[in-house]
Amino acid sequence: MGDSLIINSTPTEVRVAYLENGLPIEVYVERQSERGVVGNIYRGRVVRVLPGMQAAFVDVGLERTGFLYVNDALPRAPSQAHDEPNGEHSTGEEEHAPPSNHDEEGNRGFRAAPLANISEVLKQGQEILVQVQKEPLGTKGARLSRHVTIPGRNLVYMPFSEHVGVSRRIEDMAERERLRAALASESAEGGFIVRTAAEGESAEELLREAQLLKQMWIEINTRGGSGNTPRLVFADLDLVLRAVRDLFTDDVEQVVVDTPEDHQRIREFVKSFWPGGENRVVVYPHSEPIFDHYGVEVEIERALERRVWLKSGGTIIIDQAEALTVIDVNSGRFVGKSNLEDTITQINLEAVKEIVYQVRLRNLGGIIIIDFIDMSAASNREKVLGALQEALRRDKAKTTIVRMSEIGLVEMTRKRVRDSLGHALTEPCPYCKGRGFVKSQETVANEILRAISRTLTHTAAATVLVNMEPGIADYLYENETAAIESIERRCRTRIIPVARQGYHREHYEIVRAAGGAP
Repeated sequence: MGDSLIINSTPTEVRVAYLENGLPIEVYVERQSERGVVGNIYRGRVVRVLPGMQAAFVDVGLERTGFLYVNDALPRAPSQAHDEPNGEHSTGEEEHAPPSNHDEEGNRGFRAAPLANISEVLKQGQEILVQVQKEPLGTKGARLSRHVTIPGRNLVYMPFSEHVGVSRRIEDMAERERLRAALASESAEGGFIVRTAAEGESAEELLREAQLLKQMWIEINTRGGSGNTPRLVFADLDLVLRAVRDLFTDDVEQVVVDTPEDHQRIREFVKSFWPGGENRVVVYPHSEPIFDHYGVEVEIERALERRVWLKSGGTIIIDQAEALTVIDVNSGRFVGKSNLEDTITQINLEAVKEIVYQVRLRNLGGIIIIDFIDMSAASNREKVLGALQEALRRDKAKTTIVRMSEIGLVEMTRKRVRDSLGHALTEPCPYCKGRGFVKSQETVANEILRAISRTLTHTAAATVLVNMEPGIADYLYENETAAIESIERRCRTRIIPVARQGYHREHYEIVRAAGGAP
C-alpha cells in the first residue's frame, strides 16, 4: 500500500494527515485564528541586544518578541562546508519537508560558536528583514534568522549564501553531481538546496524554478526595504498548499480532499509544477467524515493519551515537559512464553515500533529519554538499540541517539520546529493547572482544619463558616468530626462546613460571623 495525503478542511480548521501503509504518521493542524508563522518574512525592529547571550530580541509584530542568535544575524550566511559530508547541507526534508518547516537543519544555532560579537552586528532600534525559523513554543518567542530561504517544489533558494547542497535522501552520486552542475551557473547570486523531489528533474526545469525563486526574492526584498515597522512582508502558503508542495512526492499514490474548493485549487497548484500529477488529487466520495474513514481520528485520540497499550499487553507511558519527554516501557499484562530475558526483549522490541510511531505522530521534540525494561544481555540491548535506529530512518526530523546504558536508558534528541500535536490540540487543565494531579481529600481537609485554627488564634468568632467543594465537606463530616469538635471546644466557637457546587477541590473560604466567643 502506497502513501496517501488526507486533507480535511472546515471553515475554522484545516487538518492534514500523512499516511504510510494506511497508518497516519504525521498530523498537521492549522486554525484560522492561529495560523503558523514559520517561513513568514517580517520587517522588524531590534528592541534589545544581549552581549551575554550573543543574541538580540526583535519585534516583528507577534505576541512575543523573536529571538535572533548572532550567527543567524550576520549579513551573510556562514559557510556550511562542514555541516555535511562532501560539503552538503542538511535541509530538514530528509525525505520530504514538513509542511510547516523549510528551514536549514545544519549546525548553526544555540550550540554553534559565535562567529562575531552581537554588539558589532546589531544595534538597538535597527530595522532588519528577518524570517521565522521556528514557531513560538511555550513561553519562548519565535526563532528568527536574517538568512532568508525561499522554498519551491524542487529547490530552496538562499539569497545570502553561495552554497549548493543536495538532499541526503538522493543517494545516487551521479545524480547528485548532475543536480549540482545544473545549478552551478545560478549560485553566483545566491545558494540553493536541491530537495528530494528534484531527483530526475531536467536541468531546464530546475533553472526555470531557480529564476522564479530569485524573482520572488527581489520582490520581497523591495517590499521589505522600507515602510512601517514591524510588519509582515511575506506570508508562506496556507497549510493545504504547503502540504502539497512539501509532502506530495512520488511515494504518494493519492491526495484525498473533502471539499471541491480544495480539490480545484490543489489541482491547479500541482499542474503548475508537475503536469499530470493533478490526476492523483481526488475528492473524498463518502458521507462518513474523512478522518474517521481513514482511521486518523482514533489515532489522534490515542496520541493524546498518556498510556499507550501494546498488542502484547505491555504499555508505554509518555510524559511530556517543555523541553524533555520521558517514555517508560512496562510489561503490563504480558507474561511471555519462555524465560524472563526473552520476554523482556520481546516487549522492548515491540515497544520500539510504537515509540517511534508515537514520536512522529505526536511530533515530540527536544530531549527524549526512553526507559526500556532492563535487559541482562548486552547483545539484547544492542538488538533493541539497532531496532530503534532502523525504525527512525524514515523520520524526516533530525535525530541523534546516544547508545543504550546498562540499565536500559536511551537518550536521544529530535529537532523541534513546531508545537507537538498535544500542545496544538490541548491546553493545561484549569482544575489541576497542568500538574496532572490534585491534592487528596484528606490533604485538603487537614489544610482547612489548620487554617481554621490559625484564623481563630488571631480573631475570635462565635461561628465560623467554611465554604468548600462538596466532596471535602462530606469527608469532614464523615472522618474529621472529632477534630472539628476539638477546635470548637478549644476556641469556644462553632464550625460549619458548607458545600459549594462548582468549587475547585483545593479552594475553600473561611468566613467569620460577627461578634466574639459566646
